[in-house]
Amino acid sequence: MPSKITKHVKDMVDEANEIVKSVSVEEALAMHDRDDVVFVDLRDPRELAREGKIPGAFSCTRGMLEFWIDPESPYAKPIFQEDKTFVFYCASGWRSALATRTAQEMGLAPVAHVKGGFSAWKAAGGSVEMPQPKTD
Repeated sequence: MPSKITKHVKDMVDEANEIVKSVSVEEALAMHDRDDVVFVDLRDPRELAREGKIPGAFSCTRGMLEFWIDPESPYAKPIFQEDKTFVFYCASGWRSALATRTAQEMGLAPVAHVKGGFSAWKAAGGSVEMPQPKTD
């Protein structure tokens, strides 16, 4: 007999949004050029290649987030040890809500995520950085 899912992802996202800071795309646009803010793109490499990213954003796939945040992990990334505000985003704000909750639970602070994600960023006219073509 298959297992019965008792908690759905939408419920998890709603719960995360109740306890994490969400910023509107307008707030995100205003934060973009600040030296004390790091935008963290959680989308996978295929999404980045296809759609680009917020200029200057640090790319961290959702699956590596905990490992890259934890300074005791062999995969730790120094950027997460900096005294910055970390603003997470994904395509539409679901993965970023969950990631922001996880980062907050791990003690990373301050953290927030972009309501509506990269889709909202593009719709609001936010600039987009496309990946450079690979050369051999």
